[in-house]
Parts: sequence; structure tokens; C-alpha cells
Amino acid sequence: MEAFAYANPSTLNGAVSLLGSKWGETAILAGGTDLISLMKDHGDTPARVVNIKGIDVLRHIEEENGGYRIGALVTFDEFLAHGIAKTFPSLAEAARGVSSPQIRNVGTVGGDLLQRPRCWYYRGGFGLLARDEKGHSLVPNGDNRYHAIFGNEGPAYFVSPSSFAPALVTLGAKVTLHGPSGRREIGIEELFVTPKAEGEREHSIHPNEILTEISIPSSAREWRNATYEVRQKEALDWPLATASVALKMDGDKITAARVVLGHVAPVPWRSHAAEQVLEGKSLSEATAARAGEAAVRGAKPLSQNGYKVQLARVAVKRALLAAKEGA
Repeated sequence: MEAFAYANPSTLNGAVSLLGSKWGETAILAGGTDLISLMKDHGDTPARVVNIKGIDVLRHIEEENGGYRIGALVTFDEFLAHGIAKTFPSLAEAARGVSSPQIRNVGTVGGDLLQRPRCWYYRGGFGLLARDEKGHSLVPNGDNRYHAIFGNEGPAYFVSPSSFAPALVTLGAKVTLHGPSGRREIGIEELFVTPKAEGEREHSIHPNEILTEISIPSSAREWRNATYEVRQKEALDWPLATASVALKMDGDKITAARVVLGHVAPVPWRSHAAEQVLEGKSLSEATAARAGEAAVRGAKPLSQNGYKVQLARVAVKRALLAAKEGA
């Protein structure tokens, strides 16, 4: 790990004032479960680390006008211990999927959204777009078992590693970002972007901004929701494919649906095709299976990750059936 300056501000404005205007100058320390490993591997070498753990205004779960506001420093365990977990089982299942008690105790909601890709080319020092010295991508002809099957036309092939993001997209959540110019709020889908050139990031947050809060609207309570994750092992590991769903029902009929896949694309991948299959239908096993088929239509697996198509198909079906059972 390279030497760095360390700052421990107690206020949000104080923390923002310590951040650099360019990526790589500074890094934010929250739970530290991703940053510390990146710094040890020289994947991130900031000149200054800004610890935000002491900023108490970022530790809250508050109900407001029927919705919820979740501070970025809320840990997985704190989330699961709160009543919000029963209201939104899709988020609870995503949190429980982090099977390590140690990680759940320190890992934060905000950190989960902003963690860097687990792509081993990126982690090995080949950059976010995983290119060799000649500018050629290493992924298509390399070991791409865990890479994207959607949104992988190039040059990015990594998958978004966030556990919470797909479920938050189905719930219509927003995130609040604080920077030198003040506060701005964006839809959760807008936070995730696919880089097209070297130097671009996978998040739309600016280097001198802090993600401070996630807000879930009161309307999200009207949607039945669930998450289903497929993992290679039950020990701590990232999923191979996930599906989060939210359904608005009128009796047995689905009047509106949201289906979002995770760990299959550089961003949380929304399937409008699956949603169209569901809308106006009763939720049965057959309907759920058809939605799963529609969700993987257009997938473009690489040389070694074709298995993800089947996993994503099954994840959608099982998430839908879980939403029905949990009604």
C-alpha cells in the first residue's frame, strides 16, 4: 500500500472540502471493505483518504411521508434489524446475500452502490476497460466466465457488483449527492453508467461529491417485491446472476411490473420485454417462466459465460414466484 494523507472530518461540508476535483486524488473511506483491498493491490492510490465514518448525519433510517430515507453509512446489519427490511423483502434478501457477518457489520449501503467492479482484469491493473498495451480488450478472448452478457458490445465487459442496486431500481429509488455546489438528487438508474473511454467511471458521481442518502418513495409500498440470487457457493461470494422484481397488482392481475437483472451487465439491467409479458396477466408459474424467457432475449454471452443466460432466466422466474408467495 502506498503512503497517503488521512483526514477524519466530523461534518459533511468539511468532508466535501477535502475531496479532490479529479479521480485518484482522494478516496472516501466508509466501511472500507472494498477500498482497503483496492489500495493493498495498488488498484487505487489516493494521495488522501477521507474517513466519513464520524459524520453522524449519514447514519439514519427515517420514515417520511410514507417513504424512507436511508443514510449512506447505514450498515447491512442495521438495515436488516430495522422494520424497513420487512416492508421491502427484495432489499432484505439482497442484504442477507452478503453472508459474511463481518462484512454485514461494517459494509454500508452507500458503499455497496459505489463499490468498484470485481473484474480480475481491472483488479489486476489493466484498467476498467481491461485493455493491453496495444489497446486491445483482454476480455473477449480471455477468461470471461463472470463477465457481462448484456451491454457488452464494448468496450466495457465488467458487471455491476452492487447487491442493492437492482432492487432499488425496481422500487423507483433516488440517491442524494453532496458536492461543492450543494445537493443534487438523481434517480438510482442515473447513478450507473457504462464507460466508453479510458478515464471514464462506472458511476455518474463526481470525484468531489459524496453519496449521502437513498430515498424510497411512498408509492413503493404498493408494489410486491422480491429478489432472487444465484451463487456458486453459500460462503461469501458475489452472485453469478440476480433478478429483482416489483409488481403492482389489482386482485390477481398484474397492472405494472419492473424487472431488473444484476451481475449480468455493466449497469443494473432493466428488462422491459419481461415487464411487457407480465402486464395484464395473472401471476402463474407459466407466466413467470415466459417472463424469464423474455428477460434473456437479446443476451450476447461471451466465450465462457453462456451459462449466465440460464441462470438469469431462472432468477427472474423464481423472483416473480417469491413476490407472489410473499404477498
